[in-house]
Amino acid sequence: MSDPAVKTASIKNTAKKVFIKTYGCQMNVYDSERMNDVLVPLGYGATDRPEDADLIILNTCHIREKAAEKVYSDIGRLKIIKQKRHDAGQDSLIAVAGCVAQAEGQEIIRRARAVDMVFGPQTYHRLPDMLKKIADGSKSVIETEFPTEDKFDGLTSKAGPKRLSHGVAAFVTVQEGCDKFCAFCVVPFTRGAEFSRPVSQIEDEVHQLVKAGVREFTLLGQNVNAYHGADPLGNLVSLGALLDRLEKIDGVDRLRFTTSHPRDMDDALIETLAKNKAVMPYLHLPVQAGSDSVLKAMNRQHSAKEYIDLIAKVRRAIPHLALSGDFIVGFPGETDEDFEQTMALVREVTYAQAYSFKYSIRPGTKAGDIKDQVPEEIKSARLARLQELLLEQQLTFNEKSLNQEFDLLLERQGRQDGQLIGRSPYLQAVHIEAKDHKIGEIVRVHVDKVGPRSLSAHIIEQ
Repeated sequence: MSDPAVKTASIKNTAKKVFIKTYGCQMNVYDSERMNDVLVPLGYGATDRPEDADLIILNTCHIREKAAEKVYSDIGRLKIIKQKRHDAGQDSLIAVAGCVAQAEGQEIIRRARAVDMVFGPQTYHRLPDMLKKIADGSKSVIETEFPTEDKFDGLTSKAGPKRLSHGVAAFVTVQEGCDKFCAFCVVPFTRGAEFSRPVSQIEDEVHQLVKAGVREFTLLGQNVNAYHGADPLGNLVSLGALLDRLEKIDGVDRLRFTTSHPRDMDDALIETLAKNKAVMPYLHLPVQAGSDSVLKAMNRQHSAKEYIDLIAKVRRAIPHLALSGDFIVGFPGETDEDFEQTMALVREVTYAQAYSFKYSIRPGTKAGDIKDQVPEEIKSARLARLQELLLEQQLTFNEKSLNQEFDLLLERQGRQDGQLIGRSPYLQAVHIEAKDHKIGEIVRVHVDKVGPRSLSAHIIEQ
């Protein structure tokens, strides 16, 4: 997943303001957007300044090292803002949401008295009720139980909040939770068991977003290719079949999905990747390590050869595929030989881009109890070698784009006057001069220049 980021949306002409800081993955970005949607009917508009906010929400991620401590550090700074606003007669509420909230619960209230609300990723649809409890005099509210009702029922019902526009590309959660229990991961404990949204809910949300101007959709899930939601007749639908259904919706021009697990990459999904014209030729398929002993210790439930054979199968079906992956170096017990096997796998598979991290202990995970931890300096040295190789492969992939032509969705303004930025079918950032064009258009471009992380192109007049 992505590095910690801050994402806010703008809604004008409302009486109260909310500031949401989003840490971590795309799923959290989606959740933050839906929190905004929930709060709009209550009169909240978004601000990018916590100093102006009546409600401050930290939507947290538990993946990175010392995630909880970083949240407490942010709370300390927000406590000062809260006190200044109180002294000026403008009270603020501070809420901690997301996976750290789910894991820490009552401990957050105990350690950080400035926090008014703590709620997990499955309960943010209850924000109106939580705010009412605070208004009615409750000193604090904690919502970290996994609810019996589906949070998406409240978010997509006719009486619930409508999905607001967030540009021309949007995330749509289709699956949450995980049943794989990788030894390094907290997701099964913070997001719960695997759950797939019904097809009709997803289609309704996509229809709303199409009307708001969205043209590209990224389907999200902790194990998105394990999707098995029910259609209106009660039949279970696979991710491949879901993508085929969404492709038929007028206005859906591009489809992506993330994050996949090798064990759930079936033939039907590969066929969809090859034949569905809306699905972009990009696959994020984490392997984490190239050593079978490390993969076994991680409980990944596949071998290095099985992964390599799977990638070969996918590439036979989609020769022009851009492949992305995740890697963890320095997992407890990883030897020099284990690490060299990871390097060998990367050289054999080759990636268009990838995310790589040093292993760090996540409290509550099986790997956190292993005594054979790899020294920090060894992890750092291994990560540097791996990232050098991955960046070299990324540049090689980008260089193959030179003089290529493809359709580009214009998504945002560039830094220079008249410059717009979009993403290629392979998820590369592409800069173009487009004074006579606007965000939301799909234009044909020719690539003139490549770099390790972006491309430059010009529009081919049609």
